[in-house]
Amino acid sequence: MKKLVIFLALIFVGVCSLLLAESQAVSTAKPFYSSEFIFPLEHWHNHSSSIVECPNGDLLVCWFNGSGERQADDVKVEGARLKRGAKEWSPRFTMADTPDYPDTNCTMFIDPQGKLWLMWPTILANEWHTALMKYKISTQYTGQGSPIWETSEVLHVTPGQEFADTVNRTLDEWEKQNAQSPETPRESLSAYSARVRKMAADKLSRRLGWMTRAHPFVLDNQRLIVPLYSDGFSFSLMAITDDWGKTWKTSTPLVGGGNIQPSIVKRKDGSLYTLMRDNGPAPKRLHQSESRDRGETWSPVTDSNLPNPGSGAELITLKNGHWALIYNDTERGRHSLAVSISDDEGRSWKWTRHLELDSAPTEAGSFSYPSIIQAQDGSLHASYSYHLNRSNLEKDADGKPKRKSIKHAHFNQEWVMEGDKR
Repeated sequence: MKKLVIFLALIFVGVCSLLLAESQAVSTAKPFYSSEFIFPLEHWHNHSSSIVECPNGDLLVCWFNGSGERQADDVKVEGARLKRGAKEWSPRFTMADTPDYPDTNCTMFIDPQGKLWLMWPTILANEWHTALMKYKISTQYTGQGSPIWETSEVLHVTPGQEFADTVNRTLDEWEKQNAQSPETPRESLSAYSARVRKMAADKLSRRLGWMTRAHPFVLDNQRLIVPLYSDGFSFSLMAITDDWGKTWKTSTPLVGGGNIQPSIVKRKDGSLYTLMRDNGPAPKRLHQSESRDRGETWSPVTDSNLPNPGSGAELITLKNGHWALIYNDTERGRHSLAVSISDDEGRSWKWTRHLELDSAPTEAGSFSYPSIIQAQDGSLHASYSYHLNRSNLEKDADGKPKRKSIKHAHFNQEWVMEGDKR
């Protein structure tokens, strides 16, 4: 018995020493930050990027580019690559282009088999509610130019009767709770409720209009959960596959007051947690929900305490168990883009630092739709839309101001924990 006690004590001391060493290593790491444009500022609309690190250490970023968004039929998905150790990004290349249709809101991830997935909606009739989800898969994506796609499919989003039942049940509760409330997102409560109930009952309305934004989430190396949202319904849904795209099913809808563009993390207790953009009325907050059955059903949507001006955010779990959130930390405007870190799974956010903070009173820029990953070496990479709004910008040969690009930032947790330098 005495030997057992000594043995357990030695193990305890060893574990404590290891944890102390890791803590000291983190606390003494040198903060660093660098950033650059992936391509020079131009007048073309470039928006909604997604970044991944390839197994060989290369970075790959995609975004959509064209003369507009859903209304512009020349919009396509572009990409660029930063080779490991390189200082400059490759020339841009086209990753997806459906002729005469807008291809928008792209996202990427690399699955446990090392395959690259590109997911995006094609807008069929120049309105967001006509979006058709698509995806491509590649095993050859570390060379020059665009990946070589071996798979190209439509992601058939097929909510069943349970979708309509959940919508109706949630709206019943809303109407009871908010009978005296003058408004809900964009419309009166009765008008909003009637419209959403009608859409939920219609098979085509349930199946079209779903779009990606944040990275898909791989659960336990077995289940792929693709966070989706609809501007038609103005709420979210998860597409789920347990056989890497051979078959798909959907979660119950996350019905709320304008909760869109979900981003998912896994808690230490195994539950899933999502933060979502606030597309509803004031006060503007990131919405939240949780799942305790591997993403199939979700709790009622509530406001978090995190401000949001109606812009995308992304949440990831870091190797040390901390959470990192990249978001516009205001209730109005996209001029402020921050990274916050939590060491208690989002109950508090002790450290925040800004990637962009434009205080111009009338011509503030817009820095939004961020994407964030943690690299193999532990550092953080982010990409985001960089849109200037100055009146004295340089113009191109056609006399149009050069004001839009996609920006890449590389930094570590220690840089964030330093906070903003005054």
